[in-house]
Amino acid sequence: MKIDVIGDVHGCMDELKELFHTLGYRHEKQIFLHPDGRTPVFLGDITDRGPHSIALIKLVYEMVIVHKKAYYVPGNHCNKLYRYFLGNDVMQRYGLETTVAEYTSLPKSEQQTLKEQFIELYENTPLYLEIPELKTIVAHAGIKEAYIGRTDNRVKTFVLYGDITGKFDEDGRPIRRDWAQDYQGSHWIVYGHTPIKEPRIINKTINIDTGCVFGNMLTAFRLPEEKIVSVPSIQPLVGEKFHYFE
Repeated sequence: MKIDVIGDVHGCMDELKELFHTLGYRHEKQIFLHPDGRTPVFLGDITDRGPHSIALIKLVYEMVIVHKKAYYVPGNHCNKLYRYFLGNDVMQRYGLETTVAEYTSLPKSEQQTLKEQFIELYENTPLYLEIPELKTIVAHAGIKEAYIGRTDNRVKTFVLYGDITGKFDEDGRPIRRDWAQDYQGSHWIVYGHTPIKEPRIINKTINIDTGCVFGNMLTAFRLPEEKIVSVPSIQPLVGEKFHYFE
């Protein structure tokens, strides 16, 4: 099995198309297929902030649910959109407002179809993806070794939001522990969630959220080759959104 894990896309469809092209995929039957049978894995947060969240939902639904040619795990933004579609009282900020604006501009019939597709996608995807043959786990914000195999609320919070402390920095961003420093497992943990300027490998973990929606680049991690492939973003650069580790 060969996979290409794709970092947080956040509605950046143009960059995703360029990344697929760079990775050798072909656009066929409204989806992207690789001539060598490689499988894309979307790392969550496919929507919000970027310009084409609705198109991303449609593409990922087609690839994962209809054609079964890709995998997807949810991110915190996906979870928030799911709760919005269920009718929950969700604050429309931190990017959700851009997806909702796109959604509400659709004709009513298209709104219903899209809502049903995303709910189906979300409800039929694992909290995190275990790939034993590649000794790899794909989890949006990462996962502790002790949590692997569990799906309780503590694990769900960690996988969606990271190792949060409940505290915030002076800019209002949540302060998270650097769990990757303590990871000693033999499996690759491929994750995103925290925007960084360059992919970060610590122990056997790799963060591939290289902040495409904030103007940096969109990144994929290829396995079993352990190869990083990135394409530049065409979004405006927002430097303060990136995390810099000590």
